[in-house]
Amino acid sequence: MTSAPTTSPTSIRLAVCGLLLALYAGSVLLATMWPTPLDTGYQSAIDRVLVILHRHGVPIWFGYSKLEFTANVLMFLPLGFLLALTLPQRVWWLALLLAPGFSAMIEYTQGAFLAARFASGWDVIANTIGGLLGALVAYALRSIIHARDRLVIARAMAGDRSRG
Repeated sequence: MTSAPTTSPTSIRLAVCGLLLALYAGSVLLATMWPTPLDTGYQSAIDRVLVILHRHGVPIWFGYSKLEFTANVLMFLPLGFLLALTLPQRVWWLALLLAPGFSAMIEYTQGAFLAARFASGWDVIANTIGGLLGALVAYALRSIIHARDRLVIARAMAGDRSRG
């Protein structure tokens, strides 16, 4: 009698995270390699958002450049998170190198090949911060799950010994 092949939780995690990473990285590339900046034609809407933010307690010094920096941090958070979850745990730290490298490649390509776009060191810094934060959250999550699993296994082993 043959049994059906089983799929391990690790392979499911890799498949899901790999798919999400590919989709998200593709979305980031689409947004950043678009020939014109995505905020073109939306300055009045951005100004309205800033007015609303200021009205609700966000300091007045938080203007367009700070909003853009924050958006870049947030854009790379999921990328760093998914990178660190997709990589094997022993080399999760590669996400700390891959996210900034991906950002630098994007900025270089914008500056070298897209006339309406310009490369920005601040974007690389913001993207790097987001990628690093996302990777650290993934590492912390994996560490918590690993510790929980070890505890569950230890309790199960102790229970087996007490019955024997």
